Amino acid sequence: MLQRMMPTADVSWQNSRVFVGQPSWQPDILITANDRSPIVIEAEHAPGRNVEAEAKQRLGLYVNNQAHPIEATISVIFPPEIADASDVSESLRQSQLAYCAHYDDSTRFPSNGWVRGSVEDIADLARLEAIPKRAATEASEHFQLGIDLAEPILQELEQNGSGAVGKIADYLGMINVEQTRRMACAIVLNAIVFHEHLSAFHKFDPFSKLVGGGRLTDKQRVIQVWDEILKIDYWPIFATARTVANELPSPFAERLFQTLYRAASKFTLNGLGNSHDLTGRVFQRLISDRQYLATYYTLPASATLLAKLAIAKIDNVDWSDAKSVGALRVADFACGTGALLSAIYEEAASRFERSGNDPSTLHAPMLEDVLTGCDVMPSAVHITGSTLSGMQPSHGYSSTNLYTMPYGRRGSQEVAIGSLELLDTNSVLALFNTSAPALRTGPQGEGVTRQFVIDVPDREFDIVIMNPPYTSNTKHRDADDGVRAAAFAAFSTTESDQADMAARLRDKADGTCYHGHAGLGSAFAALADSKIKHGGIIAFVLPLTALSGSGWRKFRAMLVAQYTDITIVSLTGDDGQIAFSSDTSIAECLVIARRRMPKENPSGSAEFIALRRRPENIAQATVTAKCVAATPRSRTLESGPYGGDAILLGDDIVGETISATTDDSESGFDCARLRDAAVGQTAAALAGGTIWLPGIRPIHDIPLVQLYDITTRGPDSQMFIGQQHKGPFVKQPANANATYPALWNRKGHGEPAFVYEPDADMAVKSGMEQRAQELWNTASRFHIAREFGFNQDVTGAVYTDRPTIGGRSWPSITSANPDHEPVLVLWCNSILGLLSYWWASSRQQGARGSLTITQMGKLIVPDVTQLSECQITTAQDIFNEFRDLELKPSYKADCDPNRARLDHAVICTLLGLSEEVYEASRLLAGKWCAEPSVHGGRGRVA
Repeated sequence: MLQRMMPTADVSWQNSRVFVGQPSWQPDILITANDRSPIVIEAEHAPGRNVEAEAKQRLGLYVNNQAHPIEATISVIFPPEIADASDVSESLRQSQLAYCAHYDDSTRFPSNGWVRGSVEDIADLARLEAIPKRAATEASEHFQLGIDLAEPILQELEQNGSGAVGKIADYLGMINVEQTRRMACAIVLNAIVFHEHLSAFHKFDPFSKLVGGGRLTDKQRVIQVWDEILKIDYWPIFATARTVANELPSPFAERLFQTLYRAASKFTLNGLGNSHDLTGRVFQRLISDRQYLATYYTLPASATLLAKLAIAKIDNVDWSDAKSVGALRVADFACGTGALLSAIYEEAASRFERSGNDPSTLHAPMLEDVLTGCDVMPSAVHITGSTLSGMQPSHGYSSTNLYTMPYGRRGSQEVAIGSLELLDTNSVLALFNTSAPALRTGPQGEGVTRQFVIDVPDREFDIVIMNPPYTSNTKHRDADDGVRAAAFAAFSTTESDQADMAARLRDKADGTCYHGHAGLGSAFAALADSKIKHGGIIAFVLPLTALSGSGWRKFRAMLVAQYTDITIVSLTGDDGQIAFSSDTSIAECLVIARRRMPKENPSGSAEFIALRRRPENIAQATVTAKCVAATPRSRTLESGPYGGDAILLGDDIVGETISATTDDSESGFDCARLRDAAVGQTAAALAGGTIWLPGIRPIHDIPLVQLYDITTRGPDSQMFIGQQHKGPFVKQPANANATYPALWNRKGHGEPAFVYEPDADMAVKSGMEQRAQELWNTASRFHIAREFGFNQDVTGAVYTDRPTIGGRSWPSITSANPDHEPVLVLWCNSILGLLSYWWASSRQQGARGSLTITQMGKLIVPDVTQLSECQITTAQDIFNEFRDLELKPSYKADCDPNRARLDHAVICTLLGLSEEVYEASRLLAGKWCAEPSVHGGRGRVA
């Protein structure tokens, strides 16, 4: 069965004399393939007492005629019914086998228990584990060393006064710094590796011949051969490298070639073709302009997880038929390092191979027809071309659909905004990856820079998969640096260019889900929506704010209205990792959905998957995706605090899944990052006006309302001091006798309780006294935190003894009856108030929640207008008792005796609920404090 599923490998069983030095040992199954590590599978019938010991015994051994050692083995346990089956193959097809993997570093996957799966699952695991990891690591190290040795050559050239390096930086769309010089070296090195490999299949001189005699004789000879390669195609790889090389004076070019070839000669692309993380892993460290492009490298394991979840929703492809697979259309309009397109390719090829086909026959169709990739950075298109070509390096193709998109002002012409040019059109003028991003002209004319119109029709693609840029145009902190519109500040664009590009996007994205506060991510989502066909799949890596941010409302509304079969994956952060990309600390989510057919009804719900840890490698991501698919679905957010459906990998719970209605896209999809879904179920019930704590019946008779139903929000801080808003005040240091005191800063308050002193004095500008008095009338004693560090801050709501202006971090919330404000402060600092803040906030950064002034209206509080005079008096007594009492940071709410006393006072004394409810609230406190989005990895001992 394995041999049929792995037609390009040799599968043998019970053979002796296969291990070097151990001729009598017989592996149950041995899988070998050219330039791959051998895989041994040891299998026994249940209970399989010796199978793991035998499997681990094979690690590190060499197999005759194989270059790589055994780096991984697989243990398999057959279920009892296999032993008595009359048709073993049929029984195997219908059975769930137990299996695990062992590695030569003494680790095991899963760490506990066994994965349950099919023979196909074992074939997939064997295929992935056969990638020679040591060789890949060594190749990466040689790659890095070659760049380290070559970069000083370009530095020397620049120090000699040559402008060549500056021109190269312009062509690459990067600023002229060390990082850019290293990128240029990496691009040339990559081309040399491919040159040497391709020469075995085409009639041109290998690079080794060009360096015959120990030195290069002519830079132009290399250029000439690369021109021959470009006639075949491989433009994404060689056009950029040719541009870099052509700009260098011959002596420096020859030294660079010689140095990089020494690195290239130490490893071969063969044997690493399916390790698409190699090129990306090296190149990701070299990409510049991340601050403004906000592009982060999608980790290979994350790319695999997203690709598998996306392809699993495709139901109209015969994966055994090359024509059916070749008819797919897949696009990434912000392809970066190509990790997502590579993962799609790998999953399609894997399914094709499992059907008994040679995956190399898909290579040309995948590159020529199936995959489309676009980016504004020529270096990114180079990387994508390299990773895709490396999937089957021995097989050529005639063309690709990889394009460098126009960005910035093109000479004196109008500005261009990259792939987003396609928002309202089916075609656009694109360029191969050799052009200067600003001028869009190449150094050698038409022979190097090829401009042409590409057609990208609407409703064309079966899958649009992206990790789009996140930058928004609202980062006013950059204005002093010549940045007017941060989303378009890459490649040294001028303020005028940025303004024109922002205006062009607004015009093109009019009527879509784009919003300036959400940033470019929402614009790329709009682009995907325009290009995906009915029944097609969108698959994104997005910031977690896409699920709750006000700027993302139109995106969520689009999902609810136009899509079905929605899956959202987030990371709880048990290991501190909350992003699917590298080099970012903000929380991310995966969003996968199918566009409805014209007469299909919306599903009205979405599936939320919270993984406790990000998969570490492609094999783990593959198994995790299978475990997610195998998990039964029964629990909903609305069904009460009973938790979600556990996702099991072996004996370990690796996450939970829960479904929730999506009718209310305005309030966001709040189910992300739930380690214990019961906490979210309690929070959701609270948001709906019901107190439903774990272990007790729901309580409906306490009137609960949203905060702004009974209060009035204060102005944004910019209204007080902002130049644009003609603010009447000047903020000055705190003054005990201030006429207009303010509570402004998030940090710097030493109070361990919830009564704060003002920290600023607002002086009135001359001639603006009337406006100052109008704003002063919004001052209050009740203030809500814009940002709440659950694992460091004590309170999310505070009280000031005198009316105080609410500043940047502490907006004012005013009640018609000032006596109600102490009640609201008490509630907000109890466990139910903390839960409400946590649920309403974005939770995008570790253990920190944030709310805009608008979102504060989602906070749930008791309807204090219905409290009796006696209750108001009781609340004042409780407030006076607790106002100076020291509280621990909120993430210790479960082990803070004073917080427990506060909960008892609010729940039992003020609201009149039973001791049973109080005890349930303490259980809730323990569950809430155990959430990684609350403790952020900090210990919770007292």
